[in-house]
Amino acid sequence: MVHKVILDTDPGIDDAMAIAYAMAHPAIDLLALTTVFGNVSIQKATRNAQYILDVFGATEVEVAQGAKVPVVQAPLPHSEFVHGEDGIGNCYPESEPALNSAAKHAQLHNMSAADYIVDQARKHPGEITLVAVGPLTNLALALEKEPELPKLVKQLIVMGGAVDEPGNVTPLAEANFFNDPHAADRLLAHDWPMVVVGLDVTHKVMISDTHLARLRDEAGVTGDFLWRSSRFYVDFYASKGAAKDASERQCAMHDAAALVYLVEPDAFSLVSGAARVIDSGIASGQLALDQKGYQYATNDWADRATGNAACMAVDAERVLDSFLDNIINHRIT
Repeated sequence: MVHKVILDTDPGIDDAMAIAYAMAHPAIDLLALTTVFGNVSIQKATRNAQYILDVFGATEVEVAQGAKVPVVQAPLPHSEFVHGEDGIGNCYPESEPALNSAAKHAQLHNMSAADYIVDQARKHPGEITLVAVGPLTNLALALEKEPELPKLVKQLIVMGGAVDEPGNVTPLAEANFFNDPHAADRLLAHDWPMVVVGLDVTHKVMISDTHLARLRDEAGVTGDFLWRSSRFYVDFYASKGAAKDASERQCAMHDAAALVYLVEPDAFSLVSGAARVIDSGIASGQLALDQKGYQYATNDWADRATGNAACMAVDAERVLDSFLDNIINHRIT
């Protein structure tokens, strides 16, 4: 089975990994990238999406530019300290033409990301999987425009949140949910065929310098780009001591793990339940999943969809092998 995918993204080094995997896997038909603020500004995110597709030889994939700010809260600082000033490990060439000015780039659609998502879902009901690996603003706006969106898509896979795992921007919050908690909470209120691939599993799927060097040496242009862009990201992980118990330098491949879930879901273990995302205060961005279904002292979870699921365990070796093997087998020169 081939999965038709719209990837909602804020590229982002691990976003580039996800795009590479989506392009390489024979069971994924990448229709478009829809861009959102997050790791970088919306202008950089869109430029990076087009540039990455160009590098990977995929200029037929459309790009639709999306939201530049959250649906309610004021925008937070971007994550250049994690992903580099350009968002892709400072690999965007200074000589590259400005956004949208070069014909070689993937085409920028005239619709906004939210409108594009709604349009494609209406044209292909039940066929499209939405994979969201940035703040969920575009999807919240699309849902506002088309309340039937959860019934029109085949599946929604979200890289975001953390149930039991500590957060990566606060002790409680993962970055994508933290950047737009209102959007995340709105999506979780609805009965989607929805799976959250959060830090509970993505922190277990680490890619080492040995793996990245293998991509550099065996995966052609794609592998070379992933090696170069990952230098900044690996340095960040090393500076935070995130890999202190590892035998070598490494980093998480958060967004790519969400794409692997699409094609190898049985590599993951899930828990379902009503969920909320805290939208303000010290716990802003926290994913609060009701794993027990108790009758609680408040009704805050009572009217929430209970079929949405979160990944809680993963066969990390299988996920990593799928990532490496498919990209190497798709070698472009």
